[in-house]
Amino acid sequence: MNGKATTTRTRLDRGRSALGPALELVHTGRAPTRAVLTAELGVTRATAGAVAAELEALGLIRVDSRPAAAGSQGRPSHRLTVDENGPVALAAQVHADGFRAALVGLGGRIVATAPGCVEVTADPAQVLAAVVEAGAGLLRDSGRRCVGAGLAVPSAVAEPEGTALNPLHLAWPAGAPVRDVFADLVHAAGIDGPAFTGNDVNLAALAEHRHGAGRGAQHLLCVATGHRGVGGALVLDGRLHTGSSGLALEVGHLTVNPAGRPCHCGSRGCLDVETDPLAFLTAAGRVPGPEVSLLQQCRDLLRDEPGDPGVRVAVEELVDRLGLGLAGLVNILNPDRIILGGLHRELLAADPERLRAVVADRSLWGRSGGVPILGCTLDHNSLAGAAELAWQPVLDDPLAALGRPLAHG
Repeated sequence: MNGKATTTRTRLDRGRSALGPALELVHTGRAPTRAVLTAELGVTRATAGAVAAELEALGLIRVDSRPAAAGSQGRPSHRLTVDENGPVALAAQVHADGFRAALVGLGGRIVATAPGCVEVTADPAQVLAAVVEAGAGLLRDSGRRCVGAGLAVPSAVAEPEGTALNPLHLAWPAGAPVRDVFADLVHAAGIDGPAFTGNDVNLAALAEHRHGAGRGAQHLLCVATGHRGVGGALVLDGRLHTGSSGLALEVGHLTVNPAGRPCHCGSRGCLDVETDPLAFLTAAGRVPGPEVSLLQQCRDLLRDEPGDPGVRVAVEELVDRLGLGLAGLVNILNPDRIILGGLHRELLAADPERLRAVVADRSLWGRSGGVPILGCTLDHNSLAGAAELAWQPVLDDPLAALGRPLAHG
């Protein structure tokens, strides 16, 4: 092979290996221009330009070469954005009140969504069949290419088996093979790409770290409660910490009130039953109704009756117990940021100073300035996180995932 051919082959190999990292930089918003992409990848401008052009040819990003706004200094750099008309991932979330299916593009953009308020029966296959049917309908209506599917469930998901070990707030049996069932239904529906399953709070944390309130954190702790129960997740250096078999950060079963309510796990006074929507409604002296979800009933109460004595007592009671749990986690994990989702985000907004004070008073971190506590910012972050599972093979190797050779221009 002559010198010119060797140089060309080397350039192609470098470009191929840079495609995934480049796509992730654009996907997470860390490379808004080609100049930033060049610097982040540590390659030449020519290589960065070729990589961006190839990602555009794959239908994943857009390269805008129009000049920057008037008055800018220096040579303008091409702007990089995800392609709003590009492929999508099918994402779904199952919870105690039903499910939601969505199509999610790069950048965590939810393109279309469809809620389903079906009864969550004891048969996972029955529920997931409805989930996949709704998702397949969204795909047909959109006409988009699908890269894969991801499912968020309110249970620890054992790895590598993909079984739901503790779906305590669903009627599903422990150990249900949810990943296999979901994958079989996805493929039977003619939907392309691999299928994945993960815990809903883990996936919410992943999405928030890439696109929301957790961006830039090195050690991100997420605690959230949605329809029932409490979950937690830890993101370390951009990767979910799932433990040796997928069971890490089962924070819902930290005891915060030893004389408290019985928990589904067999203990008493766990975060799971002391700081979820049912606990809030009970503390506020309200009887839950069937019209909307428990979380929405809590939100309505906080919005419409914030001065009601029962509501104020409920806020104080749950904030104190949540703060106690967070302080213990801070002492053990030493995160550089905490984000709260679901009802916990609403409690933070209702009394931020009280919650931060409890965490500071009870943790070693509080004596050295405290750890930032923020609310999650993404709508449907578990759905966005489920989509991240499906997008990951594309982020790892766009050519292998999408089956198109690198251009030889």
